[in-house]
Order: sequence, then C-alpha cells, then structure tokens
Amino acid sequence: MTQADLFTALKATGYPVAYSHFKTAANPPYIVYLFAYSSDMIADNVNYHEISNFQVELYTATKDLTAEAKVQAALRTLELPYGKSETWLENEELFQILYEVQIIGE
Repeated sequence: MTQADLFTALKATGYPVAYSHFKTAANPPYIVYLFAYSSDMIADNVNYHEISNFQVELYTATKDLTAEAKVQAALRTLELPYGKSETWLENEELFQILYEVQIIGE
C-alpha cells in the first residue's frame, strides 16, 4: 500500500481530491489528505519499519451521509482501518469529517 494507492482510491469517490490543499477554491463535497506524522517501528536505533499516519478530510456544506459512505468504502477497499471524527467549522460553514489511517511500509 502506498500514498498513490490512497490517492487513487479517494479519486474513485468522484469528489475532487488534493494533497494538503487546493490551489483554487473547490466546491464541497471535496477531499483533502495529508501526512500527519510517523509511528515507525524502531529497533536497534534504526527505523525498522515505516508507519505513516495520514489524515483524510472530507468537507461538506451539510451533513452528507452519502459522501461519508463513499469515503469509508474507498478506505475499506484498501483494507485500511480508520478512526473518524466530525467538526463543524463555523468560519468556513462546512462540516469536516476527519479519517485517520496508517500506511505501513510505504
């Protein structure tokens, strides 16, 4: 599994997808994903096995269960377990659904 695989699966939802941010404004629903931090397995003072933590962020103007289901289905096709949280962004007037996933051994 690679970051490119994650991008491809997210694009299959049919929504606009960008790494980190869009250069021009996108209309919701849209998806942004980015590397958050590493949780590498370390042995003998060496990064033995890479574990990359990514955030997948779905932005919607209203609560959109269909969009959430599409993102979750994309993550399941990659057999990626995920954590999920939701926030209302008052200044943006958007819902942010945040999925946290790990890519192991990229």
